[in-house]
Amino acid sequence: MDAQLIRAGCEEALAHVAGSRGGVGFTADARLSARHSKRLTLNGAALASSDELRHRLHALVFTPDRLGVAKGGPAVRRAYLDRVVARVLPARAGVPTAYAATLGQRNAALRRVAAGLSPRDALTPWTDALAAAAAELTAARAETIRTVAPAFAVAAAELGLAEASIGYTPNPPSTADLEARLDRDLERGSTGLGPHLDDIHLKAGERDLRSFGSQGEQRMAVLSLLLAEAEVLGELTGVPPLLLLDDALSELDARRRAILSDRVGRVGQAIVTATGAEALPLAPAQVLEVTPGSVEAS
Repeated sequence: MDAQLIRAGCEEALAHVAGSRGGVGFTADARLSARHSKRLTLNGAALASSDELRHRLHALVFTPDRLGVAKGGPAVRRAYLDRVVARVLPARAGVPTAYAATLGQRNAALRRVAAGLSPRDALTPWTDALAAAAAELTAARAETIRTVAPAFAVAAAELGLAEASIGYTPNPPSTADLEARLDRDLERGSTGLGPHLDDIHLKAGERDLRSFGSQGEQRMAVLSLLLAEAEVLGELTGVPPLLLLDDALSELDARRRAILSDRVGRVGQAIVTATGAEALPLAPAQVLEVTPGSVEAS
């Protein structure tokens, strides 16, 4: 995917950003190469991953495919929530990854035992470790939901999505729970119980928005989540995140576009893309016209 961002006929691409965060200047570079892995730096220091850059410089993104958070399957919502956990609870940023690693180890052990390559009791340490990791992950997810839910309800109400709520019911399996279904897990070669199978519920009143929400309502729910997270991050860090909104205003009527633009304007700096300036109900601070091969001030 990164290689597709390199201009045809060139071997490398560079994205360079300079700005300030909380009054402190910074520079960030992303170098893409057709022959090497992506290289990221912040203030000249190399970063290990894109996740590290996202944790250091908060930028919240809306693109049309983010509607999957409302209309897609549980895996999309779990992945979304775990990214929010990392931003809202930075001390627990590694919890989702640690759980996934422990789950992978237990699943590998299940397959070894099923194949007769390991004794059954070789699973015990991984079962204990998975139960502990599950408790930590579900607690982090639940705390994140409690933190974001009030701001989500307010933002959704302003956009006209009445009685909107986001919910998560943590039910981490104990060691006994995992051992009770061990025969089934051995048969299928994977763990069939745990937060890797949980779902997050987005509702309007009693209606589940995935099954009974319109495309417009699903869009409003996802945008409300973004606005809520932006508000929470601003309160927690004292620095509002950068908002990147791609085609966020389509499928919204003029009133909702005006409300969304007003909310975005109050959050902090935002970059909004649209097919034309007429689609922006409020006067932006700067308008850039993008055509093939050029970006010009309008």
